[in-house]
Amino acid sequence: MRTATLVSARLVSATLVSATAALAMASAANAQGTVWRCTEADGRAHYTNIKKETEGKACQVVTREVSVVSGNPLAAAPATTRATGTQAATATPPNFPRVDRETQRSRDDSRRKILEDELATEEKGLLDAKAKLTEQESVRHGDEKNYQRVLDRLKPYQEAVERHERNVAALKREMVSIK
Repeated sequence: MRTATLVSARLVSATLVSATAALAMASAANAQGTVWRCTEADGRAHYTNIKKETEGKACQVVTREVSVVSGNPLAAAPATTRATGTQAATATPPNFPRVDRETQRSRDDSRRKILEDELATEEKGLLDAKAKLTEQESVRHGDEKNYQRVLDRLKPYQEAVERHERNVAALKREMVSIK
């Protein structure tokens, strides 16, 4: 008799757990699958899938469907070569305009010249910014008893140096990429 009661209690317990899990999944699926469009007081539209956010507002059900897009993520990605990790060349459409070698070489030379000029300007700016920072570091004003005031005064000079250093590095990377 005792064994039968124990088996019956386990069966009821397992049934309750299964029913509770099914109910939780059904309510979660329903809440996530329903989207409401609520109009705010200022006239802007607000979309939500949280039922509590719709209470007391003028909301309309937009959709009860959940869009699932399946596909092969590798097919959508551009082809890369395994050895180098670079993108493989794709075929050019036949009606795509072509540029002859001399025109392209002329464009590349012009681009290189522009980048070299910009690099020279940035390097000069970097030297000037470093000189100004060094000059400011050697000066101590009487009202700067607190060291934080010194740091605050030097901050724009340090940022200028960092900005010029980033620009020089970017220009050098750009020049390397020119054929």
